Amino acid sequence: MRKFLVVLDDSRECLNAMRFAAMRASATGGGVEILSVIPPEEFNHWIGVADIMRAEARERIEVHYEVYAKWMRDKQGIEPELVIREGETVTEILAQIEEDSEIGILVLGAGSDKGGPGPIISALSKSAGTLPIPITIVPGELPKERLEALSKPA
Repeated sequence: MRKFLVVLDDSRECLNAMRFAAMRASATGGGVEILSVIPPEEFNHWIGVADIMRAEARERIEVHYEVYAKWMRDKQGIEPELVIREGETVTEILAQIEEDSEIGILVLGAGSDKGGPGPIISALSKSAGTLPIPITIVPGELPKERLEALSKPA
């Protein structure tokens, strides 16, 4: 089964990426894998404190994930998978793609503010020609109705 890999973070554009991945997976008989990456700088403390912070970060991610997962199950009939990794976001995205041969498309949401599309898209676009899978970039400001129309099979 082909899976759509989508990154779970705190960005506004993440919502449209999640919606698009779930709707495309539902329409094509695929699956959704949701990846959340905990950056290493969150744990530059004593070991005991770092362990507590790591557990709290995982708990936040799981709560955030469950909101999207419930919508995917209820509205799209998709049971997403959650993967939590620790490290630099782009490095961990590429590692996940490398380790899971069922991932066929990376879906990212693009920001619309002055800062550009976002750090993940900016970093990955530099090496887009050598990536092992295509990237789908979903505009963060795309209305839900337009997103739904675009994600249906022709």
